[in-house]
Order: sequence, then structure tokens, then C-alpha cells
Amino acid sequence: MGRIIAVLLLVIPGIFSAIGIKLMRDALFNEFTPLFIHIGVQFTVGVLLFLFGLAFIGGFIIHRDRKKQNTDQACNACIKNR
Repeated sequence: MGRIIAVLLLVIPGIFSAIGIKLMRDALFNEFTPLFIHIGVQFTVGVLLFLFGLAFIGGFIIHRDRKKQNTDQACNACIKNR
């Protein structure tokens, strides 16, 4: 049951990222979605959705690697010095 929840936690942000990529692509090729007021708003929402999904998946991977102590010691030193 726990693994199913973990997979769903990764699939949902992945879907958000895919929708964000589609919205950005449509904005670049001038295919306006009537849900948005302006094509610039459509592109901005696409970027935000993509970045949200990417950050969530990246954070999940970093958290898992740190929990299992798979990260490099040099990388940990760089992060702690910030």
C-alpha cells in the first residue's frame, strides 16, 4: 500500500509537468486555450506547472537519497555551506 501511494505522489506532479510543457508548446505555436485571458498568461501558467512538477520530483529524489545516505559527501558540504 505504501508503494502505491509513493508512485501516485510521483505520477501526479509528473502529469502537472506534462500539462505545463503542453501549455508552453501551445503558447509558442500560437494555439490559444480559451481558459486563459492572454497567451502570455498561458505560457506563464505552463512554466509554473512545469517547475512545480520538476521541483517536487527532484525534492523527492534528494530526500530519498539523503535518507538512504546515497549522496556524495562533497555535495552535502556544498549544501551545508549555503
